Amino acid sequence: MRRRAHFCHGWVVVATSVLGLFFGAFPIVVSCFAIFFQSYVREFHASRASIALALTIHNLIAALLATRIGRLADRFGARKVVLPGLGVLGLLLLSAGRMGSKIWQLYAFYAALGVVSDATTSVPYCLAVSRWFDRRRGLALGLTMAGLGLGSIVMPLVVHQVIAGYGWRSAFAVAGGAILIVAVPLIALFMKEAPREMTWSADRTAGQLEGSTWREIRATPAYWLMVIAFVLAGTSINGCIVHMAQIFSDRGATEVSAAVAVSVGGLALLVGRAGTGYFLDRFSGAGVAFSVFSLAALGIALLLTRVAGPLALLGTFLVGLGFGAEVDIMAYLIGRYFGLRALGTAFGFAFGSFVLASGVGPLLMGAAFDRTRSYTQPLAAGLIATLLAAVQLSRLGPYRFLETPQPEVRTRVQPAPET
Repeated sequence: MRRRAHFCHGWVVVATSVLGLFFGAFPIVVSCFAIFFQSYVREFHASRASIALALTIHNLIAALLATRIGRLADRFGARKVVLPGLGVLGLLLLSAGRMGSKIWQLYAFYAALGVVSDATTSVPYCLAVSRWFDRRRGLALGLTMAGLGLGSIVMPLVVHQVIAGYGWRSAFAVAGGAILIVAVPLIALFMKEAPREMTWSADRTAGQLEGSTWREIRATPAYWLMVIAFVLAGTSINGCIVHMAQIFSDRGATEVSAAVAVSVGGLALLVGRAGTGYFLDRFSGAGVAFSVFSLAALGIALLLTRVAGPLALLGTFLVGLGFGAEVDIMAYLIGRYFGLRALGTAFGFAFGSFVLASGVGPLLMGAAFDRTRSYTQPLAAGLIATLLAAVQLSRLGPYRFLETPQPEVRTRVQPAPET
């Protein structure tokens, strides 16, 4: 009975993490940036590149702090990182009502969001879930990351409606209130750390704190291969996601149609999260990553060819699929190749690099548009970068830390992967 109770609580942790990610920084700050974009242009009288710089500032700061957040989660546990982060995030969003109309104020607002962002997104939640699961870790991570997908579907539509009726500052206030009233109390009640003895957690041998140290991980070529691949993918795919509404608007779509396109990307993110987790438990992670990023490249190619109607939405869906799969693939691969001992730190650094790239991508795409008055060149560059990322990840060797052998991967007695 005790083992069954802890098995069930592992899934409670997953459900709580879904809720936390739904109300975290990513859906409201990153996924909705495209919805806020036109309001910012009108409010601050700035170019598209200048507006995109706000998200770049957010992502740069978040990237620099991600490793630190991972270390804190490794040392103190995810819960002690998430709860303060959500509380501060909610207060910051409520403070948007006091923002003026100078562009530096927008930059300062997104800089402050960047400081707290990592504590409310993937790093602590992935660490908590990974320590509860082994055999079903891919599925558990995928379902956990579905919180981001749900948020990316619901938040753009809600934000669009609030902006239309009350303005963009009110949209931030509504989100901040929901975080403080709903997310913080429920996570405080239900999110638990995996027990230290780990012998009776959600899966047999789940969460054993074995693996490489951060010093050993960062000296391994395979780790840097992963980081580079996710940087390439993050730059190109997130550049497309952030500018998706503008890409559709420039082709004659209404604001509502552009918002629907953004939500289609959010739906794909949701499918990518859960679907990728299912396949990661059954097939080689390198093969899954190659397939997902190849599909994302196909989506960018469809947008590049300026297709319309269902094909344009298909392109949006495929790009969103790639964006949805990136983070859980990253957490899963790092855990399988390097273990759980320093997972928070290693994942934090990789995630921070990915976040930085995800901020640079929209800036580069906006600058390219301002120079050429077209998205053709940045979309073509993104297509090439995504294909390179797919090829890079296909070069990974067998897993080192896997309790349940699978036909596609060997058990952890194999030597470290080399590139």
